[in-house]
Amino acid sequence: MLYSIFAYDVEDSLPLRAKARPGHIARLNEMAEAGRLVLAGPNPAIDSNEPGEAGFTGSLIVAEFDSIEEAQAWANADPYLAAGVYEKVEVKPFKKVLP
Repeated sequence: MLYSIFAYDVEDSLPLRAKARPGHIARLNEMAEAGRLVLAGPNPAIDSNEPGEAGFTGSLIVAEFDSIEEAQAWANADPYLAAGVYEKVEVKPFKKVLP
């Protein structure tokens, strides 16, 4: 089943993101190579694809897992969470309708 992972950044998370980004991206690439990643990306803090120093307010990942427990465990092991980038992470079942 698909699950959405909504992660919410702490304030001024940009320096923390920069340090933990390689590990975060590596995990996403592994999931993509396994054919389980639907989409992933950050939420810019301003209305721009390149927010610069404004940074990001969080991230969204939609991916396939065998259970919500597996999705939660995967989210809990994210380098961004360990580095203090995220203050809160929510995992919910997701039903893809379109496209």
